[in-house]
Amino acid sequence: MDNLRFTIYIMKHRFSILFLLVGIALTAFADEVVFRAQAPKQVVVGRPFQLTYSVNQRSRDLRAPEFTDFDVLSGPYTSTSSSTSFVNGKRTSSFEQTYTYMLMARTAGTFTIGPATIKVDGENVQSNGVRIQVLPEDEEASPQAPQGRGQSTSGNSSSQSSQGGNVSSENLFVRTIASKTRVHEQEALMVTYKLYFANVDVAQLTNNTKLPEFTGFLKQELEQGEIQTELEHYNGRNYQTAVLYRTILYPQHSGEIKIDPANFEAVLRVQVQQRPRSIFDDFFGSYTNVTRMLTAPGVTIHVAALPGGKPAGFSGGVGRFTLTPSISQTEIQANEAVTIRLDIAGSGNMKLLKTPAIDWPEGFEPYDPKVTNNFNTTTAGVSGTKSIEYLAIPRSAGEYTIPAVKFSYFDIDEKAYKTLSTPEYTILVKRGAGEPTANGSQPSGVISYTQKEDIKQLGSDIRYIDTKKPSAVSRQRSAINYQWIWLWYVVPLIIALILLVVLRKQIKEAADITRMRYKRANKVAQKRLKAAAAALKANDKDHFYEEIERAAWTYLSDRLSIPTADLNKENIASILRQKGVSEELIKEVMAVLSTAEFARYAPATDHAMDDLYADTTNLINKLENEKI
Repeated sequence: MDNLRFTIYIMKHRFSILFLLVGIALTAFADEVVFRAQAPKQVVVGRPFQLTYSVNQRSRDLRAPEFTDFDVLSGPYTSTSSSTSFVNGKRTSSFEQTYTYMLMARTAGTFTIGPATIKVDGENVQSNGVRIQVLPEDEEASPQAPQGRGQSTSGNSSSQSSQGGNVSSENLFVRTIASKTRVHEQEALMVTYKLYFANVDVAQLTNNTKLPEFTGFLKQELEQGEIQTELEHYNGRNYQTAVLYRTILYPQHSGEIKIDPANFEAVLRVQVQQRPRSIFDDFFGSYTNVTRMLTAPGVTIHVAALPGGKPAGFSGGVGRFTLTPSISQTEIQANEAVTIRLDIAGSGNMKLLKTPAIDWPEGFEPYDPKVTNNFNTTTAGVSGTKSIEYLAIPRSAGEYTIPAVKFSYFDIDEKAYKTLSTPEYTILVKRGAGEPTANGSQPSGVISYTQKEDIKQLGSDIRYIDTKKPSAVSRQRSAINYQWIWLWYVVPLIIALILLVVLRKQIKEAADITRMRYKRANKVAQKRLKAAAAALKANDKDHFYEEIERAAWTYLSDRLSIPTADLNKENIASILRQKGVSEELIKEVMAVLSTAEFARYAPATDHAMDDLYADTTNLINKLENEKI
């Protein structure tokens, strides 16, 4: 009986231990709780916006912070979503629970909404806080466009306003924004071209851009990624803005340097007031594309000369720098290498810094320094590190002093010259193998480095004359060599002529803009379709329809050589008929254009994205096979 009770006791504890291990394993493999808050970075006073809290596990008891600077219009609204997928036999599932508030800002300024807390499996989890910039409301619009500093004017406003409705220079313009207008020589400044638009649908920006030459400056372009828009309050109005181009400039001389105006071409989508032809035209309206040339005004930069009293080691460095020296070793043997490294770090005209020189002692054999640049170009200018490695080999024993290396620059903050210096290095060079002793004699059985060179040179001084007569075989080989020597002149000439013909053909093709657009049509369209496929996979409907529409319109514009301003369905159909394209294919072209257009500007309608992508791809492939 006791044995039975003991066995039951052990079995109970085994099951307890098993359940404990399973619980630990499930806890270890459970998804990490992610609780985050999201809100727009910029909002306008009096305009509602959404604040969303989302958590990836089932939760309860949301405790939101106090919205002291905002009015709560409604919320929180709760929604859940979950999905399960099987990929290669592997099951993947996701869950999200969302809480949404509708808020409205009371006053302009920058405010922070604190973290919220929520319970997940009985434990409190905290979200992130959000920082929101609140812009003031639009002031009452003036009858004329505000001509503020840096605002552009655009030509042909009368003719374009008739086509473009209310698109005026007040609703659409480009500013030239210089980070500084008064600088010293070689001092960095940033010039930004920024698009401002309100109540205007900017469909795209074309490649018809003309930037100034920036004469008098050294230019360092900033990488331009995907164009992003954000809100900005300017001249009493809230605009959507987009940075079109940015560059870092370094003035190369003093005086007033003028930056010429820049031109950008935008394609606007405007509604046309005309008699409706169908119920869809009456409901959604008719739209057309209008090309608008925008001119960003020029700007004058006042450049002051660097002050006098330049240090002896000054080589044009302007900015803020530090100098970090190091040496590989201070005790070596003769014929061994020593390395001195200088790291010049900071920000300024890094790419124009000259390499300081080291005055090596007599008896050292120096090599060309190795320079490694690790620069980063940002909106604040060029910053990073210039690393210089100097290598030299001492050829005789002794104690040597390497003088200090000085690096002078103009400090842009303190408006004064500064000199950085390395310490003096004392190097003890010990006698190495083959090095003469103190009395000048050689160690037994050892030949010095210099003597080896002398012996090698003596061996090459004397060349004996061969008095033997050449054999018949030698004379025959010489004759064959002379017969083929003309190929050394003819072959390079033939290659040069072939390259000349090929280059002339390429230059001729590049000068034919219409032909170049024709040849690149499919390549550009495939790039758009690839972007559309990525948006389709991400279920980004707006981006998908935008890329599909652009792929179709851009392909037809390039393939048919239709200017952007004349690009419409009527012109496309007319040119396709002139080129002998069948009516069935023309109808297919019109159907794809209409479907893409309708889907993009009527997102509430249910459209099959997969079918539209397939139809557009098939259409472009069919047109590629047509001789147009």
